[in-house]
Order: sequence, then C-alpha cells, then structure tokens
Amino acid sequence: MPTFPAPVAQDSLPHWRVCEQARLSRDPRFDGLFFTAVTSTRIYCRPVCPAPAAKRENVLYYGNAAAAEAAGFRPCLRCRPELSPSDGAWRRGDAAVARALKLIDQGLLAEHPLSALAERVGLGERQLRRLFVERLGAAPIGVHGTRRLLFAKQLLTETALPITEVAMAAGFGSLRRFNATFLEAYRMAPRDLRRRPNENAGAGDDVLTLRLGYRPPYDFATMLDFLRGRALPGVESVDEYSYARVIGPIERPGWLRVSAWPGGEHALKLELHGPAPSRLLEIINRLRRMFDLDADPNAIADALSVDPRLRPLLKKRPGLRLPSGWDGFEIAVRAILGQQVSVAAARTLAARLAQRFGQALPHPFAPGLEHLFPTPDALVDADLSQIGLTRARADTVRTVARALLDGRVDSGVGFGAERTLDDFAARWVALPGIGPWTANYIAMRALGHPDAFPADDLVLQKAVPEDGSRMSAKALIARAEAWRPWRAYAVIHLWRDSMGAPKPVAKPIAPRTRSRAQAAVEARSDAE
Repeated sequence: MPTFPAPVAQDSLPHWRVCEQARLSRDPRFDGLFFTAVTSTRIYCRPVCPAPAAKRENVLYYGNAAAAEAAGFRPCLRCRPELSPSDGAWRRGDAAVARALKLIDQGLLAEHPLSALAERVGLGERQLRRLFVERLGAAPIGVHGTRRLLFAKQLLTETALPITEVAMAAGFGSLRRFNATFLEAYRMAPRDLRRRPNENAGAGDDVLTLRLGYRPPYDFATMLDFLRGRALPGVESVDEYSYARVIGPIERPGWLRVSAWPGGEHALKLELHGPAPSRLLEIINRLRRMFDLDADPNAIADALSVDPRLRPLLKKRPGLRLPSGWDGFEIAVRAILGQQVSVAAARTLAARLAQRFGQALPHPFAPGLEHLFPTPDALVDADLSQIGLTRARADTVRTVARALLDGRVDSGVGFGAERTLDDFAARWVALPGIGPWTANYIAMRALGHPDAFPADDLVLQKAVPEDGSRMSAKALIARAEAWRPWRAYAVIHLWRDSMGAPKPVAKPIAPRTRSRAQAAVEARSDAE
C-alpha cells in the first residue's frame, strides 16, 4: 500500500475539525474550500460527495485540487471535483498569490514560463513558488496543470466534443501530449472516460451544455434583475429566467445563455452555441467572474455584519453577489456614458452606440441578439455626436479607446489582473474625463474586484445614513474601512436596498444550512 505525505501547512485549509464535520454532513457551503483525500482508494473528493464516508484514519484534507493531485490522488468520478467552485478568497484582492492565480486562470502559463508570471506580479520566481506551496500546497505549475486536466475532464464527461478538440480547449498543444498527461495523472486514458455514460450525448452538435458550480446561497433572481435593467438590445437579452448575449469575434461569432440548473443543483446552466474550442476556457472564466460564482458568501457576510447598517441587508439577501460584465471595454464605455445620468439614460446611449458602431451579424441568432458591441478600434476616431453624446463625453470615450489600444490602461481578458486596485484606479484616473467614481466602478464591474469602492456615488452616500442625511465621500471612506476587503459587496447591498425589492420572477436559490461561522463552532464542539 503506497504512503502519502501529510498535507503541508496550507493557509487556505480550514481547521481539520471543521473539515471533518463538513465532510460528514456534506455541507455545500464548504464545496471547493477543501477536498477530502482517501488513502485507501487514492481518490480525492468534494465535501459534498454522495459516496459513503471514509473512515477518519484514511482521510487527509487538502485546500485545493492541485495540492491533492500533487500528493498523488486522483479526482473522484462520482462527485467530480472539476465542478466545485474555486476558493474565491485566493483569487480575489491584491495579494501576489491572488493576482498570480488570476493570470493562471487566464492561461498565462500555457504560453509563458514561470519567470514571466513572477515578473507580472513583482516577485522573484523562487519567492512566488514558495508562496504558492506555503499557502496553497502546490506550485504554480501544478495549479495550472490541475486546472487544465479538470477542465478537460468536464468536457469529456459533459459534452460530445471530439477528444482532439477537448485537448485544444484545455490548452494542450498536441493530442499525444494530452493523452500522455491525462493517463499519467488519472491512470485512465481520455477515451476510457468518454466511454462512460454521457448525460448530454443527445444534445445538438452545435450546442455545448456545461455546469458552472457555486457555493450556496446564490440569489440568481437579483443577479438577473440587475443585468436586465442594463441589458443592451441587440447585444444582450435577459428574460425572467436567463441571460443571453452575442460573443465574438466577428469571424466566428456565437452566443450563449445562462440559466439556473434544473432540480435545485448548486450550479448555473451554460448553453454555448458556435464558439471555437480554443475559446471555451476563456469564456467560462469570464462567466464565472461575471456571475461571481467563486465567492464565499458566508465569509463575506461574517466580515460585513459587524456594521449595523449592513447586518439586516445581509440577512435579507444572503445570496447577493457582485455582478460584473462580459467585456472590460464595454463596461468602461458604459461607465462613461453613465456619469451623472440615470441607469435608463445610460442604457439608451449605450444601445445607440452599439447599434451604430457595433458589427452586425450576418444572420441574427435570436430576437435581441443581432450585433456585437463595438471594439476600441471602431470608436477611437468615431463621430459620437450623432448618438447624442456631449463633446466632452465623446472625447472621453475616444480617449479611453486610444489608451486601451496603446496600453496605458488594460482591457480584454487580462483586464488589469496583475495590478493592485490602487494602481489600476490610478491609471484610469490619469485619463482626461475619468474620475475616482468611474475608475472604481470599472474595477468593480470589469475586474469584479471585491474591494472596489466608488465613494463619490450619490446613491451610496444617501444609502448609508438612515436619517435622510447624506455622507461626504471622506466620511464614507472612513466608515467603509471596517468593510475591507469586501467593500464592493457592501456597495451592491446598499444599491439593492435603495432600489427596493426586485419583481419575483425567478425564485432565489436559498441556503439550506446554518451560517458558516455557526457551522465552524458546532464542528469544533462536536469534534471535541
């Protein structure tokens, strides 16, 4: 019987008594926050695995899948670790590890050496490797490799894509290399996994259906309500139960729809039409950020509930997430259009801009999905007066387009991932027509940065006091110091409270268990 090394000390791993209680109770709030490895089977599982619980003496705990695989364990075919949400705490904020993980998620190590990753986050290569091993239990290359293989495993299990296209989608340069790596890691050839029952085998050849898992609770109704009020006709369509949009490039356009997974499973359902296999991982990463699927709502609530103004809001909407956008440039332009005007007015201007300067599809995919949002190239010299923009605002849009093209600010898939919030905001504020409100709004909705804070927002300044007064930006910043590093979530709760309750069209996905803090206390009590 092989021996397995005990897990190294991992900052991301909850106390073992908490892990033990969560494993035995199959607590979905801990899904992705740790993994259970069983030495007798050499398999690692999610804490929600439906298989009979292993004996305590045969169990080791790891903070992430890469650490478990580095120790020689293989993913469970029953609970499928590839479906678990990521540990959002390590992919959010300004710490070097968080910024490096975001760059790994965007595929930087697929084309560049580790030294390039270390340089992007301002560390030496050895220091970065040491931080990863100390805090995550695996080196950066191991995290990258596990991420690719688990994504390939999901595609093999849930789709009918040819294995060659699965290899391409997972970032492997050749089928031979993919087969060899998969076999070495999982003791199973990709074709053998494909022979297992495929639940989506009957789906159309041009439609890929994938699960996007999250930790409960998740208020999908409010997420749709937020996106519906800002949806761009022709580019996006948001109905009672789903979000849909056109995606580029124009050479091979496609479209997607996101809805709740049937049956109450803790996942969203992604239906993809027409994208190139090489873009699948990028698309999924964008959607996970856009719908904030890797957040740990209980950790956020524990931190924010210290403020008496936020406490009842968190209790009222425990599953509220941070809604981002599909494309960074699109969010930046819409933030400029929204300066000092209502959401409805900004949406009208954005719709005119998209209709006039966006690329029309050869054939509309569906009603409301007819063209792409304009690129920076399309707007850098555009005459925007014809859509009703003031000269100053039109100049700002063109300035931003030019700054994105010449690299003064970031856009695209790598929208400022390696930058701290302060650095990111400072680069945007340096542009004419961009102030702190716009820079922080872009950081919040384009980056999904958890601590972005538009302190100059008038609605926010009126929402915090409950006596009808208005706080100054300086006073609001001082009040919000206690909300770090989750100030953006406080913003969303306060905005939502100011808007009133959304129309009850899609039932929120409610929590089914106790608060995480209570679970931890009870876990220690039970274990002791």
